[in-house]
Amino acid sequence: MNDISPIAPRRPPTSIFLANLRVLLGRIDEKKFMSRIISITSGLAALWMLACQHPHEHHEEAGVFAVTTPLRQDVELTREYVAQVHAIQHIEVRAQERGYLTGIFVDEGQLIEEGTKMFQVMPLIYRADLHRAEAEAEAASIEYKNTKMLADKDIVSSAELALAGAKLNRAKAELELAQTHLRLTEIRAPFTGLMDRFVVRLGSLVEEGDLLTTLSDNRMLWIYFNVPEAEYLDYKADPEQKMVVKFKMANNKMFDQEGKVETIEADFDNTTGNIAFRATFPNPTGLLRHGETGNIVVSTKYPDAQLIPQKATFELLDRRYVYVVDEGVVRSRPISVAAELPHLFIVDGGLEDTDHILLEGLRKVQEGMHIEVKLEEPAEVLAQLKYHAE
Repeated sequence: MNDISPIAPRRPPTSIFLANLRVLLGRIDEKKFMSRIISITSGLAALWMLACQHPHEHHEEAGVFAVTTPLRQDVELTREYVAQVHAIQHIEVRAQERGYLTGIFVDEGQLIEEGTKMFQVMPLIYRADLHRAEAEAEAASIEYKNTKMLADKDIVSSAELALAGAKLNRAKAELELAQTHLRLTEIRAPFTGLMDRFVVRLGSLVEEGDLLTTLSDNRMLWIYFNVPEAEYLDYKADPEQKMVVKFKMANNKMFDQEGKVETIEADFDNTTGNIAFRATFPNPTGLLRHGETGNIVVSTKYPDAQLIPQKATFELLDRRYVYVVDEGVVRSRPISVAAELPHLFIVDGGLEDTDHILLEGLRKVQEGMHIEVKLEEPAEVLAQLKYHAE
């Protein structure tokens, strides 16, 4: 029969740990060993208690959420669009005949009246042509009179009289042509306006069609600005609406006249998705000139608007929501936004003035969750957002 050796009892893990710890700490007496063990155990217990207490304290701080109510206030929303000024009449003044420029009778930047003589191109050849045409017309007239006198006495035939009449008409046409050519050497202002810079100088040889200067009538102005498609559709929703706009000049000052949008271009710009609006402005003092730039300012008034902070909202599937806290219970609610301001939304549906909306910590709550809230006055909340209504 085989001898079966008894199995040695296993030592408890604590005894093994203490034995190993004794080896690590070296040879020390029992009292010091136990004192060090107690110190280490106490430290570990204290750390464990702190670790357990810290999340509890953080949870209490995170459990208090700020809420506020919507604020009612009159608001004027302004939007600005880059714009360019155009005079209603702005033309290029060009030479109508070939020749040397022999006269300049106006100055750059001068306001000239309609019909004022501006330039004179060398008229000598055309003046000579006019004298010749006048002489030929006079000779044809004398010949016609003599022929008619003879025809009345039946000395010449009626056909010969008709031929003389045709010669006279031809001479008159040549005279009118010579007079026209001579007039074309004088360039007069077709309307009252401002002269621009001279492209040529006195004595220059100009060809027919050469540019001399430009002329602008800026008593009335067309100011063009580009509008996005969505805002165009909002504008067209009210066909009787006449959009009244203002113009902010390059020095950030407002032009003292208001304009009206009366015309919209036919096509959208496919690269930008915008369409050009044209506003008409009176310019009685002539302050604005063709080619200036600035901003068109469009104002929309929202009387007694309901305002909430943008940070109190969130988007889900292209809809905007807020969390409403009722008796400590969080509920999400969809809202309708009428317009956007810096840091604020104008709400036109979905909220009552007495609703408590969650202001912060939207990512920390869930539908139906019970939370503790702290109410903040809406006026103070808006002041913190650095919003000042005009």
